[in-house]
Amino acid sequence: MAIVPRQQPRLQQEAGLLSRTGDLFQLLRDGKPRTRSELADLTGLARTTVAARIDALLAMGLVGPAGEAASSGGRPPSKFAFNAGVRLVLAADIGATHASVAVTDLNATILARHSEAIDIGEGPEPVLNRVMEIGRKLLEDVGRRVGDLAGVGIGLPGPVEHSTGRPVKPPIMPGWDGFDVAGFVGRQLGTVVLVDNDVNIMAIGERYAHWQEFQNVLLVKVATGIGAGIISNGQIQRGADGTSGDLGHVRVPDGEDVLCRCGNSGCLEALASGPALAGKLRAEGIEATTSTDVVELAAKGNVQAIHALRQAGRDLGEVLAFCVNLLNPSVIVVGGSLARAGDQLLAGVREAVYRRSLPLATSRLRIEQSKAPADAAILGASRMVIDHVLSPEAVETAIRTSAPAE
Repeated sequence: MAIVPRQQPRLQQEAGLLSRTGDLFQLLRDGKPRTRSELADLTGLARTTVAARIDALLAMGLVGPAGEAASSGGRPPSKFAFNAGVRLVLAADIGATHASVAVTDLNATILARHSEAIDIGEGPEPVLNRVMEIGRKLLEDVGRRVGDLAGVGIGLPGPVEHSTGRPVKPPIMPGWDGFDVAGFVGRQLGTVVLVDNDVNIMAIGERYAHWQEFQNVLLVKVATGIGAGIISNGQIQRGADGTSGDLGHVRVPDGEDVLCRCGNSGCLEALASGPALAGKLRAEGIEATTSTDVVELAAKGNVQAIHALRQAGRDLGEVLAFCVNLLNPSVIVVGGSLARAGDQLLAGVREAVYRRSLPLATSRLRIEQSKAPADAAILGASRMVIDHVLSPEAVETAIRTSAPAE
């Protein structure tokens, strides 16, 4: 009779991928308390190896005691779990006219936050100095200090070269082009600083908060401008130069010949953004200036505003239908100030997407309003930093540099 070898746990089969303390730590990031013995059984690593790696993580404060397991005789074994409060993250969502700043732990739990009006046109130094001033105050409010920061995450309303943290010719950010945002903030706070455009961090935060079961998510922000954050196979896709997802300057099929600020005509942003809709309403004698004005008019039953939102949804849907055929997302999440109109906008989006996309690409597609409109960008900025500083490579490097010289 043939002897069939016992099926090993998947992680045990992949023990070669758990060759570092940083790899073992990833198993503990779910917060579930485990004993050394449980980790050894789960990974297939020797118990002495697991014990040494847990000791290194304890020394760094990344894990801490989490009670004891039931004893099968003798002293009960100790359990260990991720210590999310050992360090903090400063997360900032900077828009054209507002800034939201928060302090989170290493689970992206918001501990304190503050929002206020700002003018991005004041330039990088005044705006960033104000963000850091708010951040220091929030740290003080939660009884912590700047030295407790693991990093800073910043979202900006324009194209960003993520690898350097520099804005690249942002159309609504005068004076910011090429400015070393990461370096400027990092020098003052003495920590890692990561920068991305606001739509990318919204996509990261929205998926983390509400769509973790989906690996392919498209987040569309419809506000002063229009852009998309693309998550494919669970990872944000920034493109070669950080400009992926710039839907606002895609020409709408059969769109009106309206001049866009980019110099072209018929762009989606020129037809379906908040300022574009407000301009259409003003042309009809209705007082409206911002996205909020349009949404509020529709909520009060203004027929022209409702019609404008529905048509904006159709125009957006025409462009998104191409994205659906190209990317095949499981979920399209619509956020931004115009998304507060709910089905007034989404009905038009769904109508166009389902009419223009391939049936197979839409058979399980969901088109939904953002479930975290106030927190998505903050959560995304926090998660961006957390995933960077708690990666296996970063943890391994921190352990090596903190180890006493022999």
